[in-house]
Amino acid sequence: MTPANDTAYPHLFAPLDLGFTRLRNRILMGSMHTGLEDHARDFPKLAAYFGERAAGGAALLVTGGFAPNVVGWLTPFGSKLSWPWEISRHRQVTAAVHGHGAKICLQLLHAGRYGYHPLQVAPSKRKAPINPFTPRALSAGGVERHISDYARAARYARDAGYDGVEVMGSEGYLINEFIAPRTNGRSDAWGGDAARRMRFAVEIVRRIREACGPDFIIIYRLSLVDLVEDGSNWQEIVQQAKAIEAAGATLLNSGIGWHEARIPTIATSVPRAAFAGVTAKLKPHIGIPLIATNRINMPDVAEGILADGGADMVSLARPLLADPQWPAKAKAGRPEAINTCIACNQACLDHVFQQKRASCLVNPRAAHETELVYAATTTPRSIAVVGAGPAGLACATVAAERGHRVTLFDAADEIGGQFNVAKRIPGKEEFHETLRYFRHKLAETGVSLQLRTTADVNTLAGFDEVVVATGISPRKVAFPGADHPMVVSYLDVLLGRVQAADKVAVIGAGGIGFDVGEFLVHEGTSPALDPARWMAEWGVDPSFESRGALAAPQPEPGARKVWLLQRSPGKPGARLGKTTGWIHRATLKAKGVKMLGGVEYLGVDDAGLRIRLDGQEQQLDVGTVVVCAGQEPRRELADALRAAGRSVHVIGGADVAAELDAKRAIDQGSRLAAAL
Repeated sequence: MTPANDTAYPHLFAPLDLGFTRLRNRILMGSMHTGLEDHARDFPKLAAYFGERAAGGAALLVTGGFAPNVVGWLTPFGSKLSWPWEISRHRQVTAAVHGHGAKICLQLLHAGRYGYHPLQVAPSKRKAPINPFTPRALSAGGVERHISDYARAARYARDAGYDGVEVMGSEGYLINEFIAPRTNGRSDAWGGDAARRMRFAVEIVRRIREACGPDFIIIYRLSLVDLVEDGSNWQEIVQQAKAIEAAGATLLNSGIGWHEARIPTIATSVPRAAFAGVTAKLKPHIGIPLIATNRINMPDVAEGILADGGADMVSLARPLLADPQWPAKAKAGRPEAINTCIACNQACLDHVFQQKRASCLVNPRAAHETELVYAATTTPRSIAVVGAGPAGLACATVAAERGHRVTLFDAADEIGGQFNVAKRIPGKEEFHETLRYFRHKLAETGVSLQLRTTADVNTLAGFDEVVVATGISPRKVAFPGADHPMVVSYLDVLLGRVQAADKVAVIGAGGIGFDVGEFLVHEGTSPALDPARWMAEWGVDPSFESRGALAAPQPEPGARKVWLLQRSPGKPGARLGKTTGWIHRATLKAKGVKMLGGVEYLGVDDAGLRIRLDGQEQQLDVGTVVVCAGQEPRRELADALRAAGRSVHVIGGADVAAELDAKRAIDQGSRLAAAL
């Protein structure tokens, strides 16, 4: 690699010569399904989405997955490329990307047994644990037809103007299902030993190369760690990588974990670049460029991987949702200006798995570029925003970016509101990055920041518009002993105003209750900051040699004994994030936290907390009772302004305080600012 000399990240911005074509830097925008792929009417929006990221400086972009045939659908009538009349809609996407000097590949993804429909097929009739449908086993003739379908779809992609395709061979989809003993129980030419299990993948790459010629990019997404029982072992992975290279692949991309794996791979509690080591382990075995992926969200992390020789490119999927200008800002030596992906999954993966359009918590314009437009205003106005939490920060910076004169008030001595609480939770350290971004954005857009200032009706008298984003107050509980000294608010604990006892009851098992639980059971630095500790906790083989790269989990003991309680019956945490809730539940279970639903609170006294569960009274011998029983909106200022005859906009927790929701708050603040 020849480093570029005009940037703080020379390896990241060195061009990559693929022989028949040249990439302008080492940044790949990884595949991410947005939902825009599923309908022809949404392709203008998809073109705008990719065009903005090409304009931001990424070298090579990869679309969300398109099935090569109907049975390969992720969902009924979802994205696919198998008919000639489906080609033309893609040309607006490829033109948008090429217009900004980048290249783009279409991802070919056959869902296999992950398809959410009754037509699904797989190498063997083995149902996925995360899917209610049981697949039909492909016949030998069906396997051959599928290989032809992949080659045909790749030809159509070339006709649509794509520079290449990415063959999705990981994450537990169809090709990966052929490769792993877990899902391939065949004894014919497509199953049995490792060579026959990988034959399906090798033939697909070979036929695509044959169909599309030598000057067409073929990325193969190879599962380097399956993280499931009866996955591939290291020897088989190396064997497969060499065979895929020989079949004609241009680039190898790292696939990490199956969707059914019970080890997180991209959530915020996963350390940055936690799996870069397995990519580096493969690199000496192959001669084509290799791409590292997963939790690479800042330029220094990416540069370090490339400078150490661990990979030839880095894949950024969600980081380019969060900030399309990530490459341009990095190249200019302005990492402080990057709106960093915090790996929360709340608006991207959670949306996709709920059949909604993907977006981004910290950037609500993602996949909504044609609808949420921050156009320069023709009538600048003076705007007061009261409250510097997520909603207020988003509103103030977007309004100022559009050209309004904005003053942001907050009674605290720092910006952030509830983000200053969230950043203290082990595994949520990335929230520091969002606050850093907003501090920079406030200065960049010229917002007048007035901290340690309590705004009132008189303070706000001269403004054209007033936005109230004053947040929430924790709700108190009403039971005997609720005023006992051991009963404290979650804010008291998380902000360090109270030191919790060795035994703690947490009342309320929503998102805040789980956060408090994690705070209480961890001591010292978080495993999210230490890949070795994190792998030991979750049972990842650090050598990556074992089958599935699995090892026996070795969770660290909890720092306290904790009971997590909720009034409503059922499993605590059932309403947590679609793709991350299981992680929080598993973490607390591993730390010995007792999670109980259907609890009646009878009272607190010096002996602890008395509860009734399943008709039986119990005494919990605790020294601290932490209340996480919801929030109330703080609307006193809004009410006073309205009483004085002023119009007012109310956003964030001051508008809806039910369960703290930064996604809703930032989206609401941004949309209001775009409309003012």
